[in-house]
Amino acid sequence: MKENYMNPRIPLPEMDSLAPEVRAVVEAFPMNVMRMAANAPASTKALVDFAQSVLFYSSFDPRKREIAVLRVAQMTHSVYEWTHHVAVGKHFKISDEEIEIIRTEEPVTSLDEEGNLLCRVADEISRDVRLSDDALAKVLERYGAQGATELILCVSYFNFLSRFLESTRVELEHT
Repeated sequence: MKENYMNPRIPLPEMDSLAPEVRAVVEAFPMNVMRMAANAPASTKALVDFAQSVLFYSSFDPRKREIAVLRVAQMTHSVYEWTHHVAVGKHFKISDEEIEIIRTEEPVTSLDEEGNLLCRVADEISRDVRLSDDALAKVLERYGAQGATELILCVSYFNFLSRFLESTRVELEHT
């Protein structure tokens, strides 16, 4: 995965040009992805609310979620998403070896059975849009209806986000 952010690109809005309620959202989540979303003010808060539902309010295990998110980032070639979520994944005890497997294997087969399934779900939704009957049956068996739905929503959200990031050409924050 290499960063390829050439012109044209959609510019990030200037903070002083934003309506107060949109500026407040961007200031609460000071990331370039949120600044870019502020170009569509009616969607900014909804995007944050959905992200929070997936990241903070879901009952799905965060380590498992991050395995799936990293695989989505790899499958969609999203440097921004990958870079941010490697750090998040490490926070949730995903090892450097596991991260390298997620990044390089096609398909992922060297994680444990559950990790391989999470990557398969990310692969199928990212590539085929529709989860195969076999994968859906395995996810339902392992996680039940709520867990399966939360996993599919998570993978779908990060597919949406990577497409937004790549199409608008959001650059990584320079810190």
